[in-house]
Amino acid sequence: MRVAGFRSAVFVVVCVSILNMSTPAQNRGVYPLGMSATNSGVTPQAGFTYVNQLLFYSRDHAKDAAGDTLPVTGENYVLMDMNTLAWVTKKKFLGGANLSAVATLPFAKNNLTSDIQGKISGGGGFADSYYMPFILGWNRNRIAIRAIYGFLAPTGRFVAGGTDNVGSGYWTHTLSSGQTFYLKENKRLILSAFQMYEFHGAQQGTRTNPGESFDLDYSMMGELLRTNSFQLQTGLVGYEQRQTTATTGPEISEAASMDRYAVNALGFAVNSTLPKHKASVGLKYFKEFTDRSTFQGYSVQCSGSISF
Repeated sequence: MRVAGFRSAVFVVVCVSILNMSTPAQNRGVYPLGMSATNSGVTPQAGFTYVNQLLFYSRDHAKDAAGDTLPVTGENYVLMDMNTLAWVTKKKFLGGANLSAVATLPFAKNNLTSDIQGKISGGGGFADSYYMPFILGWNRNRIAIRAIYGFLAPTGRFVAGGTDNVGSGYWTHTLSSGQTFYLKENKRLILSAFQMYEFHGAQQGTRTNPGESFDLDYSMMGELLRTNSFQLQTGLVGYEQRQTTATTGPEISEAASMDRYAVNALGFAVNSTLPKHKASVGLKYFKEFTDRSTFQGYSVQCSGSISF
């Protein structure tokens, strides 16, 4: 499942922060949660891999700082189509690690609608692009680990106060790592975890500095079928996100600056690989629960990849 693991382990792109219906501090980090839940530490074989991912996030329950549902109704969704090209070198570094690099070019569409105010915002087009110029991956018999540096460039359309923004309007630097543990010698029971820390810059036009974020994806997958031409995994997946520092800026109140968002979700995933064709497809579903200071909903994520 090396292609499937690489697909889900390292692809990050902007998730437009339009979750500030009730307070400017209510938003999320730029990482699309759940993407790296399965086979998080695995590095593929040397060469190039193309990945297309379609991610849909829907949220319709506004939560306050205590996790209670606010009397705010409406719809918030983000739909992203991401095109990723990844390269892995044949050379080994630092105890047998493979060096790789990734570029992700996304297109996104978002919508924020209130039952009282109608359509508040919505835009579509080329979004913020994500680059990981430095990735080290170690594949061992019972464990695989990846160490990653990346940055998000504000290439998507953003105008302060605009209602059709697609980008975040600020730079983000990230440090992340993925681990995959094979709990049995036959590698049919697989535990994975992925951690990321987001360092956000100041937003252009508003001088708002979003609070930093910690992200966690995880899974417990079982391999149901393995042949020379087809492999199938299924299991449980989840994600969490926590705001770790205050949001600051000229338009951010003291109360809003003290607020911190929190996101939790559980779900299931199915991954299939065609080894002879160096291709894979996957599906994940997540249902969020007990979120705080943000909107709560669900996510459906589909992906496909091919190596050459």
